[in-house]
Amino acid sequence: MSDLQIYLTLAVFAVVILVIAFDLIDMAVAALLGVGLLLVFGVLSNNDLDAALRIAGGPISLLFGGMVVARVLASTGLFERVGDIYLRATGGSGRRFLILLVLLVAPVCAFLPNATTVILLAPVIIRVARALEVDFVGPMIVAAIVSNAAGMLTLVGDPATFLVGSSIGMSFVQYLQTVSLAGLLAVLVIIPLLPWLMPQIWNARISLPAEQPAARLERPGFALMALAVLALMVGLFLFGELLPSHIVPPAVAIIAASLALLVVYAVRIEPVEAVLRDIDWKTLVFLGAIFCLVQAFTQTGLLQGLSIKLYQWFGTDYALVALALLAGIGLLSSLLANIPVVAAALVMTKGYLVAAEAVPELALGMGFTAWPAETLPVFIALMFGATLGGNATLIGASANIVTVGICAGHGEKVSFARFSRYGVPITLVQLAISALYVVGLFWLAR
Repeated sequence: MSDLQIYLTLAVFAVVILVIAFDLIDMAVAALLGVGLLLVFGVLSNNDLDAALRIAGGPISLLFGGMVVARVLASTGLFERVGDIYLRATGGSGRRFLILLVLLVAPVCAFLPNATTVILLAPVIIRVARALEVDFVGPMIVAAIVSNAAGMLTLVGDPATFLVGSSIGMSFVQYLQTVSLAGLLAVLVIIPLLPWLMPQIWNARISLPAEQPAARLERPGFALMALAVLALMVGLFLFGELLPSHIVPPAVAIIAASLALLVVYAVRIEPVEAVLRDIDWKTLVFLGAIFCLVQAFTQTGLLQGLSIKLYQWFGTDYALVALALLAGIGLLSSLLANIPVVAAALVMTKGYLVAAEAVPELALGMGFTAWPAETLPVFIALMFGATLGGNATLIGASANIVTVGICAGHGEKVSFARFSRYGVPITLVQLAISALYVVGLFWLAR
């Protein structure tokens, strides 16, 4: 890529971000226009589009499958029942509503993809917020942020952490021992910030009407079949990769979507096309366009070229490198889809460790697991930056993009600034806690 193409790529990307940030053009249109410009000027080729969409295929499949299953479940009346239970648990208190929201979302996202969890729980959160007569946008943004942070509780909870962990041969148990506590802290630190970020909701209090008998499900058979599809999806998310056929999460989502649509077709409650018509296609298109923009950005070679720069700047001071990665990748992940960013940053980090002679050049290949103990906090810092940095803006993580789409579908447009008003303060505190945690890891390794 020539210098002119590099400058053009950076300029186009910066303009797209600014246009979205200032709400000048619809975000999906802005992203597509950016991709179109890069195609016209030859920065992106057909092969680049193919590569970008192959990377985007997994996240888009996860979102599509989650949307279909959630849409089918919405037809059963189950969300209304769960919403009533949640509402009664709040006792009419906004404070309890927000705390229970964190405690509800976090455990689920430890095992299910974060965007899928947001899609499934959104109807419940919005229903309870409206019953409490409070704005649902803030709680929905908090749900997205909690889902991203809770993905760090386990190795399989977030694609970025899984990508880094699997690349260095980190086991599930080793992850629990070294990283999960930080994930828990990243979730819990959100709670003390809620009174400051959402004082009106935190202080809200209403008297709930007398409890009414739960409405009977009109189609219990349909509800049972839909729940069976959900249970199968959860089971395959947890254990699908252990099966001989090695069913990965995107494939699980497609399988679950197919079965959910089959249930709708068999029961004939509504046409299949009605379910598909309600899918948030705009969010899926936007995510695909963002991956294409990131493909052009990573092709500039800026991230990979930083490998040598890191060594020139910091030498073998791994603690400083870890903190620099935490901050730098955290910033990039707030503006770029974190999966391709962490993939490029992983190459950069391994290149730095080779330049620092911590590992042989063999480490740049696949399957190398003999990483010295003193280098592991560097990779853990990379996990923190990639996962938590995405909480800052509405385009930083797929769960954020989905949340904005859901809010728009319920009549509330969420701007870049509105999301960042909640996301930026929480992200800064989470990254600060993570930095202290990384420093602690280096101190313990002495």
